[in-house]
Amino acid sequence: MRLMQKTYQPFTAEMKAAGYTILIPNMLPTHFRLLIRIFEHYGYNMELLTSSGPEISETGLKYVHNDTCYPAILVIGQFIHAIQSGKYDPHRVALMLFQTGGGCRASNYISLLRKALEKAGCGYVPVISFSFAGIEKHSGFRLSIPMIYRMLYAVIYGDLLMSLVNQVRPYEVHAGESEELAERWTVRLTDELVQKHGAQGRRARRNIAMILMDFARIPRRDEKRLKVGVVGEIYVKYSPLGNNNLEAFLLGEGAEVVVPGLLDFCMYSVYSVSRPRRFSMRWLLSHFNGLAYRLLRSKQNMLINLMREEGTFDPPTPFDHTVSLTRGVIGLGVKMGEGWLLTAEMLELYEKGVHNIVCTQPFGCLPNHICGKGMMKPIKDRHPDINIVAIDYDAGATRVNQVNCLKLMLANARQNERDAAGARSA
Repeated sequence: MRLMQKTYQPFTAEMKAAGYTILIPNMLPTHFRLLIRIFEHYGYNMELLTSSGPEISETGLKYVHNDTCYPAILVIGQFIHAIQSGKYDPHRVALMLFQTGGGCRASNYISLLRKALEKAGCGYVPVISFSFAGIEKHSGFRLSIPMIYRMLYAVIYGDLLMSLVNQVRPYEVHAGESEELAERWTVRLTDELVQKHGAQGRRARRNIAMILMDFARIPRRDEKRLKVGVVGEIYVKYSPLGNNNLEAFLLGEGAEVVVPGLLDFCMYSVYSVSRPRRFSMRWLLSHFNGLAYRLLRSKQNMLINLMREEGTFDPPTPFDHTVSLTRGVIGLGVKMGEGWLLTAEMLELYEKGVHNIVCTQPFGCLPNHICGKGMMKPIKDRHPDINIVAIDYDAGATRVNQVNCLKLMLANARQNERDAAGARSA
């Protein structure tokens, strides 16, 4: 007997016209604020969820099995917590999930969320799958080339501001000055991105040069701090809710945090699809992604060149070079989840002089356990002085254990620095 496929509640054009509030889970605050402004320019009413605290995971665990991927528990918990808070009209709200459509548990978040909504008595709430892979179609939500182009610049600006804050904040003379400057630029860029010429290369180059100049003017102490890189599953790597405010903790321990940008993950996604496939008939998709990859690479090169010309701050690593670092370590066919990019980012950080790395991963995340934790030994065989710690994040994991592992990693890092200094002076 043929099984009946259950239909989902789509987000319709009528819902868009009625001004439904579309809720978005928080992962990268600056990036997402810029993206939301672009969506608003195209007629969508959006709001970024910033709720936090133990009640988020507790709510998620009420409606999702505890073996589910930790980011799913948090995101679904954040959505249902918002709907049940009384702040929104449940019959005039929609939810948006960002998906890559790859071979990862994250590709099932949509069905998990809909099942949780049914269980919570809110099955009528539409869920929008935001995916360039075209996982679902919604008459009320469409992407256009101008919108995507503006979104690209939002990612570039977000990466730049995130990198500059991380490079300035540990050394600033006046505490909070870098974050205040980043906030002022975020407000300015949210307005510029929706202007007629807001997504032009000339305007972007001017803005980037001005941002670099403003951050270079911030008074900083001339001192050396321990550099600690953060890699891992995309949600727990970036989201303060997902990683228990990891960056703030490392900063409080006297470290300079180095986090690869979101643009690298975007380039990884299109690069992996654009590579030739044997026995594949999807040549048109591969060709399109090849064009997209070249566009992303040109924009990254623009950012790198401007940062090198200014000379104060460390620019990102060119993605082509990041790809080359995988040779002899991991194959480019490893594309589940963060795949080979996770291994490449650890090698990239080491090459940039960041020898201390935190690998963040949801408990039971198979791609990350293989490409992150599983690759620690091969990387250490190549670079014996690298200092990597893998931290599992889960609803049942205690913050105390995470902090103890991080403190041990930092203690080892400082001891390695003392040993290296002693060897140089001998």
